[in-house]
Amino acid sequence: MADRGASALSLPEDWPAHPDPILALNRMGSFDWDLDTGLFHMDAQAYEVFDLLPEEYDGRPESLSVRVPPPEAARLDAVVARAIKDGSENYGTYFRIRCRDGTSRWTHTQGYIRRDESGRPRRVVGIVRDATQELADGAARSLRAAQDEALRQQTNIVQVISAALAHARSVQDVIDVLKDAHGIRHLGAASLVMGLVEAGRIRLVAEGPAGSSVPGTRITRTDEPYPMSEVVRTLAPRFIESPEEFAEGYPILWPHLTDLHITSAAYLPLIAQARPIGAMGLLYDDRRGFSTEERAVLVALGSSIAQSLMRAMLYEQDKDLAQGLQQAMLPRTIPSVRGADVAVRYRSAALGRDIGGDWYDLIPLPGGRVGAVIGDVQGHDTHAAAVMGQLRIVLRAYAAEGHTPATVMARASVFLHELDTDRFATCLYAEADLATGVVQAVRAGHIDPLLRHADGSCRRVPVEGGLPLGLSAEFGRLEYPVSTLELDPGDTLLLCTDGLVEQPGTDLDDGMRGLTTLVADGPDDVRALADRLIRMAEERGGDDDVALLLLRRRVPQAPRDGGRLRQHVAPGDPEALTQARHMIRAAVRAWGARDRADEIELVADELITNALIHTEGSAIVTLRALDGGGRRLRIEVEDSSSALPRRREAGEDGVSGRGLLLVDRLADVWGVEARGGGKAVWCEFRVP
Repeated sequence: MADRGASALSLPEDWPAHPDPILALNRMGSFDWDLDTGLFHMDAQAYEVFDLLPEEYDGRPESLSVRVPPPEAARLDAVVARAIKDGSENYGTYFRIRCRDGTSRWTHTQGYIRRDESGRPRRVVGIVRDATQELADGAARSLRAAQDEALRQQTNIVQVISAALAHARSVQDVIDVLKDAHGIRHLGAASLVMGLVEAGRIRLVAEGPAGSSVPGTRITRTDEPYPMSEVVRTLAPRFIESPEEFAEGYPILWPHLTDLHITSAAYLPLIAQARPIGAMGLLYDDRRGFSTEERAVLVALGSSIAQSLMRAMLYEQDKDLAQGLQQAMLPRTIPSVRGADVAVRYRSAALGRDIGGDWYDLIPLPGGRVGAVIGDVQGHDTHAAAVMGQLRIVLRAYAAEGHTPATVMARASVFLHELDTDRFATCLYAEADLATGVVQAVRAGHIDPLLRHADGSCRRVPVEGGLPLGLSAEFGRLEYPVSTLELDPGDTLLLCTDGLVEQPGTDLDDGMRGLTTLVADGPDDVRALADRLIRMAEERGGDDDVALLLLRRRVPQAPRDGGRLRQHVAPGDPEALTQARHMIRAAVRAWGARDRADEIELVADELITNALIHTEGSAIVTLRALDGGGRRLRIEVEDSSSALPRRREAGEDGVSGRGLLLVDRLADVWGVEARGGGKAVWCEFRVP
């Protein structure tokens, strides 16, 4: 409080009888302190400053103790002594005096030290003045500045919170924003409570820190005597400015808050679309009262929170609606498949109604076979989900009717085109016989599957594809080539939508390579592997849904009667004939008949060729593994002709006539059975 910058003071020659008029005009008293005699002379204005009458003062500084309290006198003496000792020319300081009526007054003094030629201090002349109003004005300015700064900081925090709330997509997101580092403490509050209105009651959804809520108030009625109930009823904020006001206004609630040392509180209604959706309370332990500006800021904060809550509620409602529709379109359960472990997963990445048409399906088929489907309808909306549901149903129906994979895909494309929608769909359909491991796959614009071998290695399986469903029908290109692959015991087939591999700024092939590595490093159990892949997709984020189907072939059991493979071969379709041969070769190896594989394949080829040539119709090839009386492999070739085959001897130059002779020589037993309007030629081979 010392002021070393006071200027020198010259008193008039006839002082104190005629004080300096300028000093008197400014209500400043002057003094002359003779250090040799110790007398402290004052003018009339100085007497007024000290609230003394001339007859009450004897000229000694010690006599001023009646007005200057000892602590203040000791501090004042220390300031003067230091100035004299260090050679200063002047000093200045503030000190308090005790007036005649017992009140305190701030006084300011400035003194100029006059020394002789040797530097010895001889006199101190100076002024005294009443500084109470000056300090009060300064304190008020400081207080106002502090309040303005606090208000500015509070306003900034509200802006930060409002910006963070703009990204909230759920009620929990809103709660997290209010409870994080930018929330309660930065608003200056000791704790926060927030409740939402549900069916005429207020349900507490947030408190911070834990334990801020009062027992028994988790769910309250809007007509109960609590501040949150009051602001919901009145739609007006409630500012509680003191503990006494809190105790008087809410006697039921206040006893539970005494341990929190609450000194004030602000309860804000959360209003959206002209109706209360909740209420929030901010409780303080270090302040009393709220300025007009602070109230306005808090009301603005409540409005921002209410709008964010309403937006989050609408997001959640829309998302629940969309996901409910989408889940209704997906299969409720996945059937258990003998000889396989299956895992399916679905992740919805979008918000609100912005959902996709991804789907998966597993279709049980006759003869121990199973159809695995993965697909994605173009678009991200409820219409895409609706189209997906229709497409899934018809594709399942076509497969269950026994059509070949290529036919299933072609008919599904025609169906989608005839829906008269602007959507197309990518799809991959794989029909697997788990007894032999033979898989026939058809791809319509979809990404390739992955194959994870029993030894942990993984590779991408190139599947020759056709146009997406809907487009192939529109452009008249319904031919879908069929690719055949083998699923050995312990192998896992992975089908997925592109949401699992596509990332912004990366190539699809890079994504497939990354997924291949991830699958190779994953666990053997398909459920654990599926969980890991979906978790990876969730951590990575993205705006696309993910559908995933994993099918792992178990170690095969011995074939039973009735287990079979079937292939339709149309006349003039060399590709179908090649696929049938491939199926037979793979099945023979899978059933442990490698030693007779060449014989079996040759006989089957002869029977199929005879049916195609001599009946001018299609052939249906069926392989059965039979038990009982020794393990046998049975081949049947069914056609639509009732004419029975005849075995005949071919001449030396003949190019035909040797078919049934080969069958008779190579097969252990063979025969012909009538089948409706046609027949089936069959043969059996004993295998180890």
